[in-house]
Amino acid sequence: MSKSSEEVLLIVKNVKNKKTDGTLYMMGERMAWMLESKHVFNISYMYADIKTQKISPDTKEKVQLQVILHDGSANTFLFNNPKGRKCQLQDRESIKELLQQLLPKFKRKISSELEEKNRVLQQDPESFQLYKDLVVSGVISPEEFWASRAHMLSSSSNKLAAGQNVGVSPAFLADIKPQTDGANGLKYNLTADIIQSIFKTYPMVKKKHAEAVPHLVSESEFWTRFFQSHYFHRDRQALASKDIFTECAKNDEEVMKEEISKNVNDPLVDLTQIKDQNIDDEYRGMVDDTRSSNNIANQSMIRRFNQHSTMVLRAGCSISTTLPSTSTSEDGSSLPKEVLKPDNGRKSKSTNGSQINGMTPLPNETSCSNYLEEPLRKKRKIKEKLVYEDLDNGPTQEGVTLRLTHMDRYLHGPTPATSSSSHMDSSVSMGEFSTEDAIQTLAYNVGSWGTSRHKLPVRSYALSVLGELSPGGALMSGTSLQKLHQQVTPATRDEIKQNYNAMCELLRHFWACFPVSSKALEDKVLKMRVTLERFEMSKLMPLKEKLEQYHYAMNLTGHLEEMLRAAYIKFDMWQAKRSARRT
Repeated sequence: MSKSSEEVLLIVKNVKNKKTDGTLYMMGERMAWMLESKHVFNISYMYADIKTQKISPDTKEKVQLQVILHDGSANTFLFNNPKGRKCQLQDRESIKELLQQLLPKFKRKISSELEEKNRVLQQDPESFQLYKDLVVSGVISPEEFWASRAHMLSSSSNKLAAGQNVGVSPAFLADIKPQTDGANGLKYNLTADIIQSIFKTYPMVKKKHAEAVPHLVSESEFWTRFFQSHYFHRDRQALASKDIFTECAKNDEEVMKEEISKNVNDPLVDLTQIKDQNIDDEYRGMVDDTRSSNNIANQSMIRRFNQHSTMVLRAGCSISTTLPSTSTSEDGSSLPKEVLKPDNGRKSKSTNGSQINGMTPLPNETSCSNYLEEPLRKKRKIKEKLVYEDLDNGPTQEGVTLRLTHMDRYLHGPTPATSSSSHMDSSVSMGEFSTEDAIQTLAYNVGSWGTSRHKLPVRSYALSVLGELSPGGALMSGTSLQKLHQQVTPATRDEIKQNYNAMCELLRHFWACFPVSSKALEDKVLKMRVTLERFEMSKLMPLKEKLEQYHYAMNLTGHLEEMLRAAYIKFDMWQAKRSARRT
């Protein structure tokens, strides 16, 4: 059944696969399915080969679990416990929960670049054959092979670059619908998307997960503690020291303070001056609104909402801003030496220097790089309000300056230079060219046409040369009336074509090294010379010896040898110049 050293974690009977009853085994490194009355596994999947799992909805009559592999194939198992649907659901849940714990441990991260290269080799047989002839045999490295085929990989990379980054739903936690477990508790079904949303929104939770699972707590226990900390204690004021998420809560407070300190100050909107008052200030006699809320529960709830919204927005902002190293603004004006930060209090009295639009100087020990863009943002904001691109006059493109020697030729076009049409110049300039004049001019021009044929050979000489160059002629005595592609077998033609492709690939790398302008190109051209010699000895010479056995009328490898000789001559000339420079 299985290896003696293999540990069986779970056995579930009455599991169908393709309408056949069997037993499902969950072992330490793989899951397997065995047909009834058999002692050999019919299906076996390593956990590292499993990409994900899917289960049928509760509304569906059949209780199924589908396993999807990395290669795109899938297999579905039907749980058919004779005790009823409740037992069938329990069997499936046991398999599903065990897979949720085991798959992350054996998860194999496949690079998207490797997947794209594999797709190219599968769709292009010629590239696949080249890869086997050159890379697998060790003639060139994989990096050199894919360097000349970057355009074949650019389509997928462009699609990935053009694709929009999917953000995090603000209500991803609220969308989880818990189910009662019958013991005054709640049961949450977490999918991979929900877990990734939690990790994106709360990076500290992801860090704690990596630290605690599975060394300190199990996967299910970790998420149980997370939901207890996140939901049951949302209105707590004191943080428990034994809670593993205490550090996460403290980090949230630091994040909120950082976001408040980085609040963008809009010079056109001042929220601190907005007050709840009527149009007439004298009505009711209330100018300053001194009302305040003392409800701690409401303040905690609002603070919780703000904190959650902030974390969701931070998870969606994946583009990092690169600050300029110079201290010059967009319009060319230099920035002041004192770097400023927003003053959320906006006091009327200034201390230790004047305030500029709600900005106060930073202390020396605070990093000033986060606030260098504040004046630039203000200027962009003001420019957006003042400048309308739709109403702005676009730049006018200047035309090409013409230098006309004869203005009349430019205005009226070419005129006939014959003496017979000289009397029509005045009428042409006035636009009075009649039909009779046009016909007369055309007839005169046609009559003056002449032949411009070159000196042709005598007909008899041409026929004699053509006969000598025809099959069977004096100059074609060594040829046959049979066409060359009919003499060479298809297998031999394919072999010659493969060697041509491999040779052209190597020569492409060789000639790309010239001119040799760097140390890297110098090393590469030396390596390519050795590679060409190795290819000639291992591929070209055996092919030439094989073709000589068929006694073809022409040398089928002659062109390959000529290309090699041209490369060798170029290398020898470069090496001679290199040696002369050194001496």
